[in-house]
Amino acid sequence: MEVNDSLRKQIFAIIENQLKDNNPPETKETYNRLQKLGYDNVESKKMIGQCVAVEIFQILKDKKPFNEKRFVKNLKALPKEPFE
Repeated sequence: MEVNDSLRKQIFAIIENQLKDNNPPETKETYNRLQKLGYDNVESKKMIGQCVAVEIFQILKDKKPFNEKRFVKNLKALPKEPFE
């Protein structure tokens, strides 16, 4: 699948803001956990980015607000890919 570079940059910016603001704290917890498991900075952010992408897709598709509960559930399941 072709990666949209602009979208990837936006998703990485969202992740950077979540890490900087520690909001939600599970993003930083997940990032640190993935690092301890041996994933590098980019790999860790790509995995977290999958969870962000799921939320963006659901917001656009269902026209509903960000679902933090689902987002956190998907973060906690990493490195397993988010399914929902």
